[in-house]
Amino acid sequence: MALAVVAVALSSCNDFLQREPLDFGDSTAYFRSPEDFALSCNSFYEYLPKNNYLWGGIYSEDIVSDNQVGTGAQALFYEGAKKTVNKRDSEWNFANLRNINFFINTAESAVASGHAQGDAASLNHYIGEGYFFRAFDYFRLLRNFGDVPIITEMLPDDQAVLTANSKRRPRNEVARFILSDLDKAIDLLKDTAPESGRIHRDAALALKARVALYEATWEKYHAGTCFVPGNAKWVGASAWPHFQFESGSAEAEVNFFLEEALSAAQSVADRRPLEADYTAMFNNWASAFPADGEVILARYYKAGVLTHSCTSYLRGGGGCNPSRALVNTFLMKSGLPIYADADYQGDAESYYEFQGRDERLTKSVRPCGRVINTYLGDDGKNHNDTVYYYRPHILNSGNEKSTTGYELEKWVTRDDAAQMIQSANTSAVPLMRAAECYLIYLEAYYLRYGRLDDRCDSYWRALRRRAGVDEDYTKTIAATDLSKENDLAVRSRGQLIDATLYNIRRERRCEFIAEGMRLDDLKRWRALDMMKNYQPEGINLWEKMYLMWDSSITKSTAVSQAGVSTYIRPLQASAMSVVYNGYNFPKQHYLEPIPLEEFNLTGGYGSSIIYQNPGWPDKADGTADYSYDCD
Repeated sequence: MALAVVAVALSSCNDFLQREPLDFGDSTAYFRSPEDFALSCNSFYEYLPKNNYLWGGIYSEDIVSDNQVGTGAQALFYEGAKKTVNKRDSEWNFANLRNINFFINTAESAVASGHAQGDAASLNHYIGEGYFFRAFDYFRLLRNFGDVPIITEMLPDDQAVLTANSKRRPRNEVARFILSDLDKAIDLLKDTAPESGRIHRDAALALKARVALYEATWEKYHAGTCFVPGNAKWVGASAWPHFQFESGSAEAEVNFFLEEALSAAQSVADRRPLEADYTAMFNNWASAFPADGEVILARYYKAGVLTHSCTSYLRGGGGCNPSRALVNTFLMKSGLPIYADADYQGDAESYYEFQGRDERLTKSVRPCGRVINTYLGDDGKNHNDTVYYYRPHILNSGNEKSTTGYELEKWVTRDDAAQMIQSANTSAVPLMRAAECYLIYLEAYYLRYGRLDDRCDSYWRALRRRAGVDEDYTKTIAATDLSKENDLAVRSRGQLIDATLYNIRRERRCEFIAEGMRLDDLKRWRALDMMKNYQPEGINLWEKMYLMWDSSITKSTAVSQAGVSTYIRPLQASAMSVVYNGYNFPKQHYLEPIPLEEFNLTGGYGSSIIYQNPGWPDKADGTADYSYDCD
């Protein structure tokens, strides 16, 4: 069978780059050496997140959350717009897994039979890459659908076999399967990648920690609903009438995943210090990251070979702008929330709003507003001269628009003129960082034991030290008033969480600004239940900052007007907007619908071995039944 692969390109610094797939023949001619194994794995790297050649990428993924605001309404957050789709448009896709299973099965057979010769550690390493990517792709399926089939072999083109193997497995079993694949990867992978940009042991450990925490918190906060096995409301209850948690109970299963998250996260966090320069990690266009540094895995780019447009888009607005809710979450350098620190200067002018704040905010978002220069005139008296510091692109459109007035500086490379040109950016994209393992350990330990240990203390202080924030997180916890926090994540299942847990969530939100983490967090915490008549907001435009524009802004349809709110409200720029009154998240949207075609292929809807996700219909282009009781 022909296997699509990607050529290896080695730059002067030996960086690993992805290129277009090439067909290189059958398994009898290949799978003979570590080099053959490496070539076979190369195409799997395309499954990893990226900053795209044109608009879009990791930096814009959080527009589907409360962290950033895009140029259009998000169908996930209101009834009627999100619909069942054709198979080709769905995440219910197993093509990647078919290729990965072929590689794992063939490579292991080649080693066992002696067909493959060469350094055993290198052969094992690339098989480990296969297990990593199978786990990575299964995590994609788990996040989107919950229960999914577990397939480990290349299946024959036989309808009966394909149908039998399409049965969905309970999500906790899928998560356990992912962890077992990652355990295999951890055993097989080398401690140091063969070349920069490739998987290594710590990448598998970091992914294991991520998956385990995700499943633990999903099962904890969605317990007893249609989204979790082990109760009568679970959508798979009739298909699995004798289901039992492997750990013995729902609570024990949550604890199992928490312990797995703790162990994997600690293994990475204890030996990987944080990078001193937060900005440099997202502005690295000239070299590979240190093998033992904070960045565990990155996607590299090279001029003339593989590029993106991140810098050129973001410096012109970007169309994916931070929300006021996100900005409000960042602490003052004192370690106090903005409402508890007398030095906070308010948001009438965002330049002053940013003074004395967490450096992750000031290094990641461009402030706008007026700077007042005081100078001594010829008359010997002080004179005030108003200078406009920065005027955001709020009146533009498309990807040149600033939807909120806050504009991203993170991901923008300014130390080389070539990086400013569209489709010429070569800055590396960090995909996994040790900081995530620090935060996974913090959250998992507190949920498991209800307290913080010495490692929690060490990790939390390290994160705050780099951010330029007072390391005493207990002061923050004591000063936190959840009723004043502009954050959906102050609640799970509609119930307020405690101040310690909230501040762990706050730290995570601030650390991963514009890194595409937020939607998964809101889903696993079941925090989207709180999105009711929710209005994303931006800068305080209509108190003072509107004076940076001429009077035509008062009639512009590009921004919401003063009579709506002093803050920019992107959903209310037009009275004709279907979401003018805000977002109301439907619980049925926690999981994606399975395409109708899948039921037709496996016995027909009603007779299929596959069951649909909660509330979704048995027809194409159909919306969910929003009266469906998920609880």
